[in-house]
Amino acid sequence: MTTLPDRPHTALLVIDVQNGVVAGAPRRDDVIANINALVDKARTEDVPVVWVQHSDDGGLARDTEAWQYVPELARRDDEPLVHKRYGDSFEATDLEDLLADRGVGRLVVTGAQSDACIRSTIHGGFVRGYDVTLVSDAHTTEDLTEYGAPAPEQVIAHTNLYWDFTSAPGRTAALVETAKVDFAS
Repeated sequence: MTTLPDRPHTALLVIDVQNGVVAGAPRRDDVIANINALVDKARTEDVPVVWVQHSDDGGLARDTEAWQYVPELARRDDEPLVHKRYGDSFEATDLEDLLADRGVGRLVVTGAQSDACIRSTIHGGFVRGYDVTLVSDAHTTEDLTEYGAPAPEQVIAHTNLYWDFTSAPGRTAALVETAKVDFAS
């Protein structure tokens, strides 16, 4: 139901599952296993897998160990890699062009961090006209309670809660567990 004309396809986004981003994240291994299951399913169903990798001048400087994707996830050479410096994966990147070239109007979103790059990207895609499905058990965040944030599990739950109730004309915001992801719908 996307508002983007002639964009009937779906893509899986794997956002910022980098060593320095998920090192202390709750359910890290479960989230990565779920993302791996989705990547395998997408590849089997010929659904584009788009990888997104954040860098900044702080702890995620390019080509450092922290910047690298976790070793449990392996990108294929023919799968696009989008480099970004902002939370929203669309901002100042070629993501929109990659998706348009593939006729993608629906995004299935996974990765980190729930309260930063995931949140920015699901909203960024939605306001640009995409249908956006957030995979409820395939995103995570770090513990920022020392800065006044809620505990990570609460942040994840809240992100899932409000995304499940998000709506707008002509677009669909959806929340689904890994086992129930349907790339065809």
